[in-house]
Amino acid sequence: MNGMEPILLQLRYGIPLNPLPERRARDQFLPHAPVRVHNLSGKERTLAVKNALRYFPPHLHNTLVEEFAEELDTYGHIYMYRFVPKMRMMAFHIRDYPARCEQAAAIMLMICNNLDPAVAQFPEELITYGGNGEMDETQTLAIYSGHPMGLFPSHPDAPRAVITNGMVIPNYSSRPDYDRMFALGVTMYGQMTAGSYCYIGPQGIVHGTTLTLMNAGRKYLNVDDLRGKVFLTSGLGGMSGAQAKAAVIAGCVGIIAEVSREALAKRHGQGWLMEITESVDECIERTRCAVREGRSVSIGYYGNVVTLWEKLVELHEKTGEVVVDLGSDQTSCHNPFNGGYFPVQLSYEESFVMIQENPERFKELVQDSLRRQVNAINYLSHHGMHFWDYGNAFLLEAGRAGADVYRNNSKSEFVYPSYVQDIMGDIFSLGFGPFRWVCTSCNAQDLAVTDAIASEALTALMEENVSSATAAQYKDNLKWIRGAQSYRLVVGSQARILYADAEGRMTIAVAINRAIARKAIKAPVVISRDHHDVSGTDSPFRETSNIYDGSAFTADMAVQNCIGDSFRGATWVALHNGGGVGWGEVINGGFGLVLDGSEAAERRARTMLHWDVNNGITRRSWAGNANAQDTIKRAMRQDPKLRVTIPAPVSDDILKKLES
Repeated sequence: MNGMEPILLQLRYGIPLNPLPERRARDQFLPHAPVRVHNLSGKERTLAVKNALRYFPPHLHNTLVEEFAEELDTYGHIYMYRFVPKMRMMAFHIRDYPARCEQAAAIMLMICNNLDPAVAQFPEELITYGGNGEMDETQTLAIYSGHPMGLFPSHPDAPRAVITNGMVIPNYSSRPDYDRMFALGVTMYGQMTAGSYCYIGPQGIVHGTTLTLMNAGRKYLNVDDLRGKVFLTSGLGGMSGAQAKAAVIAGCVGIIAEVSREALAKRHGQGWLMEITESVDECIERTRCAVREGRSVSIGYYGNVVTLWEKLVELHEKTGEVVVDLGSDQTSCHNPFNGGYFPVQLSYEESFVMIQENPERFKELVQDSLRRQVNAINYLSHHGMHFWDYGNAFLLEAGRAGADVYRNNSKSEFVYPSYVQDIMGDIFSLGFGPFRWVCTSCNAQDLAVTDAIASEALTALMEENVSSATAAQYKDNLKWIRGAQSYRLVVGSQARILYADAEGRMTIAVAINRAIARKAIKAPVVISRDHHDVSGTDSPFRETSNIYDGSAFTADMAVQNCIGDSFRGATWVALHNGGGVGWGEVINGGFGLVLDGSEAAERRARTMLHWDVNNGITRRSWAGNANAQDTIKRAMRQDPKLRVTIPAPVSDDILKKLES
C-alpha cells in the first residue's frame, strides 16, 4: 500500500521468532490488570502451558516452558510478556498497513488503536495473537476468544472477520468456570467494544454519560440547567474515564473518586479531568466554591469513594448540609474480587497483594466495603440526594454482599433505579443509541468534515414530521455534535460518537461515504457503535432492564443482531459473553463497517444499519413499550418491505379476572 510505515512491516511476519525476543518483565510504568490466582490442578496447569506453547515451533518449547509456567503462577494467566511489541501501538494511516485490501487494513488499524497505551486501560494484558498470511476480499478470518482459527474462503460481500469471545455452554458460565478457562487459555472476556476492535477510549461513553446526567437533572431535580448541582461518582479507568468530561459538558460539578494514581494522572494529562486533590476536606471545599461561583469543574479525589461518602454523612449529621445532588458509581463491580472494586479498608497496593495472597479475605473486605458504601448512600438519599445504578453491577454485588438495596426485601427489585430503566430506556426505545465512526486517515481535518456532515444531517431530519420525543433527541444531539470539537474528546484515533436513530445513522453514513468518493474525506471511515445500544445487547440488569414481558433474560436479540449484520454488509461482526456487567450476565454483539466511497459500501450501510437498529426496536415493541411501537410503525411506513408483528393490546380489566 502507498506510504507504508517501515515499522509496520513487522506486522507481516506474525509472532517474532528469529531471533526470539529477549525475556522481559512487564513495564512498571504502565497500569496492569490485577494478579489472579488460577487454582488449577497440577494436570490443568500443565495443560495451560501446553496450550500456550502450541503457538510456537517445537525447537523453542524448551526455552519457553518454564517461563510460561512462572507467568501462570505469578499472574494467574500466561500473558507472554516476552512478546510485547517494541513498536508504538497506535492507529496509523490506513494506507501505512501492509494489506491486500482496505478492509483488512481497517481491522489492523482498529486493533492497533485498541492496544494504544493512551486508549487501553491495561495495554500489556491485551493480547492479539499474530500469524502469517494476508487476507484478501475472498476470505474471512475466524477469531475464537482472541485466537485466529484461520482464513476461510468466502466472498467479497461476506464479513472479513467473525469474532466470538467467551461463548461457553450456559451451564458453565459461572465466575469460577471463567477463571479456570481463562487460566487455561481457552476463552477470554471480550468486554464490549474492545473485543470487537471498536474501543475508542473514554469518548466511547462520554456522550451517553452526558445525556444521562442531563436527563437525570430533568427527571430527579426538575431542572434543564445543572449549574450549581453536584454529581458524585467513582472510577476513572477505562470507559469510566468519561465521567469527568461528561460532568463538565453537562454543566455541573463532578467529583470522581479514584484509587489509582496512574488513572488519575492519565485522565488529568489527557485533559479529561481538571483538578486533583488527596484531601477529603479540600475536595468538599473546592466543590462548595465551584457551586457558589456557578462553575462547571471536574475534581478528582485520590482516595476511596467510601471515605468520601462517609465524610458527607458525617458533615450532614453535624451541619445538615447535603453537598451532593446526584450520585452513582462506575467502578467495575462486574468483577469486584479481582480488582474491579477496591475496599476502603486497604490501599490500592495492599489490595493487589491480598487479591493474590488471600482472595477469600479480600472478598470479605470488598463486601464489607460495599455495605458501608450503601449505608452512606442510603443516608444521603433519605436527605435529598438522588442515586442511580450505572449498570456496572454495583447494586447487584452490594445486594449479594447483604447491603440494604432491595425494595421490601424482595431480593429482585432494587430500591434505586438503573440508569437504563429509569433514564435511558426511553431513548433506546426511540431508536437512539451510540453510533460511532473512526477516520482511518488519522487526520483531524477529516474528523471535522464528518462532524459537519452529521450536523447537516440532523438539521435536515429535524424538519421532518417526527414525534416531539424524537425531535427532542435530534435537538440534544445536534447541540452535542456542534460542540464536539470544542470538547476535545479525541484519545487515540480520530473518532467520534453521536447518539442517532436508524434514519440518522443511515443518513450520516451515506453522506460520509459520498464525501469519501468525492475526496472531501481523504481515506475510508469505519462506522460502528457501542454494544450498549438499542439492539446489540441482552443484559437484564442494564440494556434490557426495561423489558417487562419476562424476556429480559433471553438473548435472542443480540445473537440475531450479530447474524443479521453479518449477511447485510458488515465488514466484521462480533458476539461476546460478558461485558459491562460481568461474565455470564450478558450477551452482546457489535460490528465494524468500512465506508470506502463505493456504491457497494453505501448499499451495505443502508441495509445493515436499518436492521441493526430496528431489530431492537421490534423486540421492545413486542414487549409492550409504547415509544418502540410508535417508532417501528414509523419505520414500516418508510419502508414497505419491513413488516413486523405488533402485539395486540391486553386490557388490565381482563387480567383482573385472574386475581379473583
